[in-house]
Amino acid sequence: MSRIGKLPIPIPAGTEVQIEAGLLRVKGPKGALSAPIPEGVGAELDDGKLRITRKNDSKAALHGLTRSLADNCVTGVTQGFVKRLEIVGVGYRAQAQGRVAVFNIGYSHPIEVLMPDGVDIKITANTKIELSGIDKQLVSQTAANIRGLRKPDPYKQKGIRYAGEKLRKKEGKTGAS
Repeated sequence: MSRIGKLPIPIPAGTEVQIEAGLLRVKGPKGALSAPIPEGVGAELDDGKLRITRKNDSKAALHGLTRSLADNCVTGVTQGFVKRLEIVGVGYRAQAQGRVAVFNIGYSHPIEVLMPDGVDIKITANTKIELSGIDKQLVSQTAANIRGLRKPDPYKQKGIRYAGEKLRKKEGKTGAS
């Protein structure tokens, strides 16, 4: 039995859940999302709780995955998800121009990134980036793509990193003296 899959998902007030063949639709105050329900896994709604079940032990890995995806849908439409990034480096900065974020991060040209639909960006103090949206996968992937523009350097500690990310500083070459 999957330890994650057997946990019930509480459905908050104001959230509507529809279970269809192979699909779970969740509608809430922030929007609507859907999650697939694979073959051999089912969903039941009772007493304001969503339970993910499985027909037999052959789909054990999909049991926990389906429950996590359903939980992310419920959390997304009620609270939303936020990813925070920091830009570290002399002269490194970012600015938002509508749905486009412009990054000056040490290259010879500014880099423009178009935010996908469903992801909102807020830049404060030119170095603090906050991405928010209802789809956890989309928000996290967008944050990873932005971080990949200039990954944190282990020697000089410069680059784009997640807020609170700890980096181990490496020592450079000592040279012949």
